[in-house]
Amino acid sequence: MITLTEENYLKAIFHLSQKSEVEISTNAIAEQIDAKASSVTDMLKKLAEKNLITYIKYKGVKLTENGRLTAVDIVRKHRLWEVFLVDTLNFSWDEVHDIAEQLEHIKSPKLINQLDAFLGFPTHDPHGDPIPNKEGEIVKVNKIMLSKATINSHYTCVGVLDSSSDFLKYLDKHKIGIGTDILVVDKEDFDQSMTITIGAKTIIMSKAITNNIYVKKV
Repeated sequence: MITLTEENYLKAIFHLSQKSEVEISTNAIAEQIDAKASSVTDMLKKLAEKNLITYIKYKGVKLTENGRLTAVDIVRKHRLWEVFLVDTLNFSWDEVHDIAEQLEHIKSPKLINQLDAFLGFPTHDPHGDPIPNKEGEIVKVNKIMLSKATINSHYTCVGVLDSSSDFLKYLDKHKIGIGTDILVVDKEDFDQSMTITIGAKTIIMSKAITNNIYVKKV
């Protein structure tokens, strides 16, 4: 049996591993889950004993295949619940993360598979993140940060890096969501801020904003 805390660690390691192909450091995990490095080390030893990770002191951590499948299953449940909350219960996309954090620990494969079917087997959650299928496969989308977009080109918003409530509310304020069409008008050399248009509306965005929006060229 895997505990709730152990599941959270596996999910954190999985998310960190999506950004790096090398072993994940203890400090990176501690920062991700807001825990002391000593506590993280103790938990990593337990996960290694359960064959969920490989852990080499001073080198880092990698998920085993068993650990990866467990983490992907947690991610799948989290993202399916987010879709359910938005599409069926009319939550906004800035409200669902914390609730899904609680629901992701339900251990009923039948419930999750039937939830998946009820929702029509969605491929992405409300924030644009891919939803793993029940075999643990994840379809990746070719996307770039808006900050890397070229001037005078059209893009579609396909996701966000920062899924915090404050950032999502900022996007809502400017009518930006998954599927929004964006035209990049200009980019300042000095601070890398961007001028974009959405329909008839012109918006100037800082690099801090454009570094958190994923787009795909139209």
